[in-house]
Amino acid sequence: MLSSYLTEVLGNSQSLDGGAMFGNAPRALWETWIKPDSIGRISLACRSMLIEIDSTKILCEVGVGCFFDPTLAERYGVTEADHVLIKNLNRIGLSDQDIDFVILSHLHFDHAGGLLPPWSDTRGAPTRLLFPKAKYVVGKEALQRAVAPHPRDRASFIPELPHLLQSSSRLIVVEGESHPEVLPERIRFFYTHGHTPGHMHTVVQGNSQTVTFAGDLVPGTAWVNLPITMGYDRYAEKVIDEKQDLYNSISGEMNQWLFYTHDNITALSRIVRTPKGKYTPEELIVKPERWSF
Repeated sequence: MLSSYLTEVLGNSQSLDGGAMFGNAPRALWETWIKPDSIGRISLACRSMLIEIDSTKILCEVGVGCFFDPTLAERYGVTEADHVLIKNLNRIGLSDQDIDFVILSHLHFDHAGGLLPPWSDTRGAPTRLLFPKAKYVVGKEALQRAVAPHPRDRASFIPELPHLLQSSSRLIVVEGESHPEVLPERIRFFYTHGHTPGHMHTVVQGNSQTVTFAGDLVPGTAWVNLPITMGYDRYAEKVIDEKQDLYNSISGEMNQWLFYTHDNITALSRIVRTPKGKYTPEELIVKPERWSF
């Protein structure tokens, strides 16, 4: 039997406007879930999911990193000057050179910026990618969106990143559900489009549990509530429909878990449906480290 372990690896945190993060939910409601600072920003994690299947190490996303110049770092609330993800990999005895695959759900800067070295190293001219031995796994539609973004979300992408990925010789562009010729058979994907076109969700089948990387479809436990969406979503109603489909497939199942990338506290939970039909997170796991699943 193959061994399978899951570890939370925190990257650089950021603070974003709470109103933008909660779409049309009124502040009187959302500030009961996450307390804002003096200018209305809420603290968000950028959490990566490290999966070890036997000796293969797979990192789902790399967070925002610290590639921004100081002005943009202040604007987007990225306060740590060091590359926190790399430091936390080091803390568990790994480096970016130990990662075999980096799976990117989409290429918004808060999910892919950690591929780049710190701004202090590049001074705004990144010419290389971190994780030098890893294959970078990106969905076809998500890559296309990054290459030719819509004016509405152009600021969410890193202009240099698609070229750096494409010229790396290690980019794997995927379509469809499974790719056993490239990735372990225990990895499969599904796609949503309400947040951004081709948002790719990784599903990992362990020995006894299954974990779904929720990405920006469900950024954290506060967004589990079905009607709650973000102002950054391209189609709020579609996000709700896609969340409903996901919940229908996993809610109430004891071996099904969601992994949250932006929740400031919780990394994993199950989803249950209450007698009144509301979906809610249960059995919250805060800091999984080499969780055998």
